[in-house]
Amino acid sequence: MDYVTLILLLLGLGVGGGAGFFFRNQQIKGEDLKKRQQQEKALAEAHAKASEMIAKARNEAMRDREEAQKEERVKRKKLEESETRLVKKEEQMDARVEDLDKMKAKLEEQAEHLKKDREKAVSLVGEQEKKLQEVAGLSHEEAKKLLLDQIEKDFKDELVHYAKKMERDMKEDVDQKAKQILADAIQRYASETTVESTTTAVPLPQEDMKGRIIGREGRNINAFESVTGVDVIVDDTPGNIIISGFDPIRRYMAKITLERLVEDGRIHPARIEEMYAKVKDEVNLLIKDLGEKAAFEVGVAGLPPNVLKILGRLKFRIAYGQNVLKHSMEVAFLAAELAGLLGANVDLCKKAGLLHDIGKAVDHEVQGKHAMIGRDILKKFGMSDEVLHCVEANEGDVDAETVEAKIIQVANLISVARPGANKDNMENYVKRLAEIEKLATDFPGVEKAFAVQAGRELRVFVSPDVVDDLQAIKMSHEMARQIEKELQYPGKIKVEVIREKRVEAFAG
Repeated sequence: MDYVTLILLLLGLGVGGGAGFFFRNQQIKGEDLKKRQQQEKALAEAHAKASEMIAKARNEAMRDREEAQKEERVKRKKLEESETRLVKKEEQMDARVEDLDKMKAKLEEQAEHLKKDREKAVSLVGEQEKKLQEVAGLSHEEAKKLLLDQIEKDFKDELVHYAKKMERDMKEDVDQKAKQILADAIQRYASETTVESTTTAVPLPQEDMKGRIIGREGRNINAFESVTGVDVIVDDTPGNIIISGFDPIRRYMAKITLERLVEDGRIHPARIEEMYAKVKDEVNLLIKDLGEKAAFEVGVAGLPPNVLKILGRLKFRIAYGQNVLKHSMEVAFLAAELAGLLGANVDLCKKAGLLHDIGKAVDHEVQGKHAMIGRDILKKFGMSDEVLHCVEANEGDVDAETVEAKIIQVANLISVARPGANKDNMENYVKRLAEIEKLATDFPGVEKAFAVQAGRELRVFVSPDVVDDLQAIKMSHEMARQIEKELQYPGKIKVEVIREKRVEAFAG
């Protein structure tokens, strides 16, 4: 390569490099200018947006300020109106006080005049009395007595007639009011008339079930009657067996036991005893439930659990042909109505009415009148003295000292004496049978005794380890003689002493 070419090449490279540098420099300047223009544009947009926001905020601030000024003007106007009203009322009060002061001064002036007039009148009366005493020669008390004696002498007949008329009118008014109160109470609570029977029918699914209940040679029916203490009547009535007994709880347990045995199908003496024991436990739970339901229905709360158990037993007691639990609830409702009409303690009357006959739940087991027995039971469980007094006074054995106790007496009489409720013959019948059983159980060695066949037969079960055969015979005669001596009864009573020894063993 010659020098000229090399020089030209170098010149070309230099010119090209310079041109490239120039063009690159121009390109960079163009990009910088473009970026600067974009930044200026963004800055202008931001400035415009900021100006817009500032203007908007300024407008909102102006609007809020105007609203605040407007509210302030409204409040100032209301305040000025309130101040005006207060000023006006204050002026009225000042005027009224001024009038009252004037009236007070005037009344004081009148009172002073009246006082002077009264003193003058008293002085004149004293002078006149003094002159009359001087003329008549009598003192003030003597003149007064003479005047009263003369009035009594002249108007004696009229005074007597007037007093009798006042007494008669007052009595008629009181009687009428009492009748109205009783009528209102009875009308507001009208319960059904409960008449208890001494028999219960048990339906049978099949007629041949009667033979299975009787058992071979009557062993099943004899075992059933011995365990339950009731009579089982199997007659020609299709599909039914009659259970007879004066004690409702015995009759109920016997009915449930027989229904369970019929449903189970296995009927023999051991099964009868097992089923009866289960039913007896269930009835104990039922009794508590009955007491709780009665208290809830009447609206009496807070009774101790043991009181509720005793109360539930009244479901299976009869008095004058009425179910005692139903009767107690009726007395509670009636007493509450009467207490409300007379302004007495409604809650106390309701509670005392429900518990007034609680002694009848155990009066066949405890000696004494049921009112006193009930009082002792409730006292044991911490009932109030007011309730105890109402219970002990409900039969009139104790004088009623409170209005509530008198209300319980009246409610009890209404419930017992209303038409259809009193079955005194049934009560006497049940009482007589209970006395017969009580007489038998007092003999040593007696485990249980049942009066059956409407009281014509007394079945007595004795312990074979305590009473031998000879003693059993002797006991039956002694019981018969004691019944003749102590009790009153129609017809004859058969005394049957049963001595049965059962031995059991288990094969492991």
